[in-house]
Amino acid sequence: MLINSRAVALLLAVSIASITTAFLSLVEGVSTSALVIVFCLSFASCFILSFITLEFLIFREVKNLYQAIDKINRQDFKAATEILDDYEPSANPLKRANQQILAYASQKQSEIEELKKIEAFRREFIADVSHELKTPLFAAQGFVLTLLDGAIDDETVRYKFLKKAARSLDGLSMLVQDLLTLTQIESGQIAMQFEDFDICQLTKHVFEQLEEKAAKRAIELQIENPIGEAFWVNADYNRIGQVMTNLISNAIKYGNEGGHVRVSFMADTSLVQVTVADDGPGIPREHQRRIFERFYRIEKSRSRKQGGSGLGLAIVKHILEKHGTDINLYSEVGVGTTFTFRLPKADTTTE
Repeated sequence: MLINSRAVALLLAVSIASITTAFLSLVEGVSTSALVIVFCLSFASCFILSFITLEFLIFREVKNLYQAIDKINRQDFKAATEILDDYEPSANPLKRANQQILAYASQKQSEIEELKKIEAFRREFIADVSHELKTPLFAAQGFVLTLLDGAIDDETVRYKFLKKAARSLDGLSMLVQDLLTLTQIESGQIAMQFEDFDICQLTKHVFEQLEEKAAKRAIELQIENPIGEAFWVNADYNRIGQVMTNLISNAIKYGNEGGHVRVSFMADTSLVQVTVADDGPGIPREHQRRIFERFYRIEKSRSRKQGGSGLGLAIVKHILEKHGTDINLYSEVGVGTTFTFRLPKADTTTE
């Protein structure tokens, strides 16, 4: 800068010292040496005071202001945000203006980072949906085209291929339905219908629905609480049923053949804790953080072979969030996996 605090302070000090000395010279009897001393003292004191005031209260803040504006013009919001971290509240209006500008830069930086995350999520989501939709569509298309090419005349082949095409379309229908359910839950279109019910009895119904699937893999389904004991909760019966079905179904699907799936309940004064555990291969630590993401699969080829939309745990997570609770995961490779969540205890305890 051509004009700086030192130059301005020098001009002010010379001006004030000169005026002071000139007025003092009008007084009779004042010697030249006294005038020189007054000039020097006036100059020194005015220069120091003016320099400190201008440098620390004005010029330095103006310089910081220009630096912040320059960084914002270059869209270097991160650097501007780092400067803000060093600031403390001040009564200086220039410093406050600088803080406001840097706060704006910090807000824009947060918005940009959030937009980048959303964009990355959108790209990944579209890629995942496209891939998941492509697999059953291409399979069904292949079976139908094979039939149209002449295989339809063979009754045995016709029935076999139509059955496979129907299975592929069932998988496609389940995927679309899960996508729709997840979207509706996130957008609030599906509201939770809270009621009092016995979650232990609900789990028994889920066991009945999945017992054939468990029998195919020789997996034993167990409720580890005393027979006849009820655990009443206040929640959405159908959605919690969906949560239990997904968790138990996954435990059956990915657990070891001949293993066990255990469900237990524990109540305190206000909450009921639900635990679903298996003795399967477990989930490696590096996958545990992402296991509740849409379409995230630990072993993609094995998971797709065993079916499923890849949205089950994502739906579980969102349903429980709508109930104001979280789902927790504990897993050890070679030992098994345990999911736990809590629900508010019902006011009534009569069945």
